[in-house]
Amino acid sequence: MSERYIRQNKTSYTIVKNSKTYAKLSSLEDAVFIRDFLVDIDWDLSKVPEIIKQDNNYLVLTVYEEKIFILAKYKKKPTQDTIDKLVKRHYRNPNNSKYGLNISNVMGTYVISKQIAGDSYVFGLYDDLRDAEFVRNFLMDHQWNVNEFEPIMYDEDGDNYKVVLVFDDYAYVLDSFETSDIDLNKTYEEFLGKVSKHKYGLADYPHLDGLKDRISELEDELNVKAHDNVWNFSGEKSEALTEIIFTLSPFQKSVYDTIDDKATLDEIKQKLIRFKSGNFEEKIQRNLDELIGNDLIVQDGKYFKKN
Repeated sequence: MSERYIRQNKTSYTIVKNSKTYAKLSSLEDAVFIRDFLVDIDWDLSKVPEIIKQDNNYLVLTVYEEKIFILAKYKKKPTQDTIDKLVKRHYRNPNNSKYGLNISNVMGTYVISKQIAGDSYVFGLYDDLRDAEFVRNFLMDHQWNVNEFEPIMYDEDGDNYKVVLVFDDYAYVLDSFETSDIDLNKTYEEFLGKVSKHKYGLADYPHLDGLKDRISELEDELNVKAHDNVWNFSGEKSEALTEIIFTLSPFQKSVYDTIDDKATLDEIKQKLIRFKSGNFEEKIQRNLDELIGNDLIVQDGKYFKKN
């Protein structure tokens, strides 16, 4: 049959019959194998299995938008759990894009949005891509019903537990934990503290813009008050943060703001990546040392914490 139905492109091969594209593959060998298989099943995509043997390899296949995709190759037959994970991952990012479906980056904030019946809906804003991916994946698996979230959710990909708050049809990820033994009230208090700090210009959390004027509503709904270890939001600012506001340099303030509960040096560097220069790490370490000297933060092993 030679290369019938196969068209060569610059970096790929497509299988085309009667103007319909059935697959786009990176190698001619794969294209010939899939072409021959399609001929055997009379081009009926409903007969494509999840796994097929090719010489000494097992190929994991899926059909998405009427096209065949090879998701992976294995020497040993993969488990059903492995196959299911590969298929889910493909459906979430079929075009192998940077963030996958329904996630965009708007000036450093990750936005989940989807077109439904011609209208565009936003489901959440996040400062961490892992949180955005978790929420997007859950929504895709639950028909985009934001009310399916529970307060404490297990993130299989991250192998951690996330506290989720649904407010005005937005899903907010408040924090992540290694175990499910979580003090929800404390987590709610600290989250409202972050919103309050953002409102008063004490920290920069653009993904919380929509909440900064609704703190009292959130306090009523969650039956807690905003809390921060340094700020007193019900009264005057504490002496420590008054000193921070008026004496810290802008970069020192940025370093300080990267530490919520605790943070490692690598986590601090990642949050400050926009400031990266030739002496980036040395500059961060010097400012951390100065903050420690001013009793504003302490170092506990590999973690830095606010005092």
